[in-house]
Amino acid sequence: MKAVLLHQHGPADVLQVVSDHPVPEPGPGEVRVRVRAAALNYLDIWVRNGWPGIKLSYPHILGADAAGTVDAVGEGVSDWHPGDRVVVDPTISCGRCAYCRAGQENRCVHFALLGEHVSGTYAEYITVPARNLLGLPDHISFEEAAAASLVFVTAWHSLITRGNLRPGETVLLVGAGGGVNTACLQIAKLTGCTVYVVGSTDEKLEKARTLGADVVIRRDVEGGWSRAVYQLTAKRGVDVVVDNVGAATFQDSLRAAARGGRILTVGNTSGAQFEIDNRYVFGKHLSILGSTMGPHTDYVSVMQLLFKGRLKAIIGARYPLEEVREAHRALEAGQHFGKIVLSI
Repeated sequence: MKAVLLHQHGPADVLQVVSDHPVPEPGPGEVRVRVRAAALNYLDIWVRNGWPGIKLSYPHILGADAAGTVDAVGEGVSDWHPGDRVVVDPTISCGRCAYCRAGQENRCVHFALLGEHVSGTYAEYITVPARNLLGLPDHISFEEAAAASLVFVTAWHSLITRGNLRPGETVLLVGAGGGVNTACLQIAKLTGCTVYVVGSTDEKLEKARTLGADVVIRRDVEGGWSRAVYQLTAKRGVDVVVDNVGAATFQDSLRAAARGGRILTVGNTSGAQFEIDNRYVFGKHLSILGSTMGPHTDYVSVMQLLFKGRLKAIIGARYPLEEVREAHRALEAGQHFGKIVLSI
């Protein structure tokens, strides 16, 4: 089968496209999916580059998101049949630990994510536990389903489940064009919130406005964007800040939050380790909430909203699998608004 293999860490050039990788066989409780579309996440760049302590089984296949059709089923699987259109929940869990039994699969003691801890979706065929599949309606394309999968469950779990977002609140998104933030923007507006967006270019901010952003702010605004937020909110700040940038922006996010505000973080594209001024945290009664992925119930909830047309995956670019290196370079350049999708 066609697949993109990683044999070592490094730049996009280390990605190797092959056509003769073995087709995986589904084990008990598993389903083999013929992948029609896979989406990129910045996580793929981190895994490709590597970090101290990361352990991969080579050759490794990147990719967390996939949509396609059922190709074969393993022993004990009766709910799925060849030809069924499906989208894949990227969170792999044991199904047995206390967290899994409580419906908190994203806290599983054996938690794994497709493309990070185990081989992922940049391939013609993948095998996944049957419980990770969700039926895909005919009116939703494979590309849209794949583009929505990881970012929408991440956004839903952080904003709604962890952040307890409520109608009438104010939300600040640090970044305009990323997949998680375009999902957060739509979810916040669907909840009935006022949304502020900080972005790097006028083009990205205008696209954020078309998605429903109420106030857009250039990242390089004179005096700094946290000061601009403070002024635009009559020196109050916002109730919720979504900051997935990390080192470069976290201090400004603390400044932009209102008293009693919540800072939601699900990533750190600019760096994971940084100092914070703790006076903001206790002086303003702030809550810093971390979140990774979401349980399957959250996945089903948010994807059903996508299926009903209440939410929409934003696709910034499409590439054939053979051009995966170019797709990675485009993701690293950060020029696209929305997700980059591979057609397989």
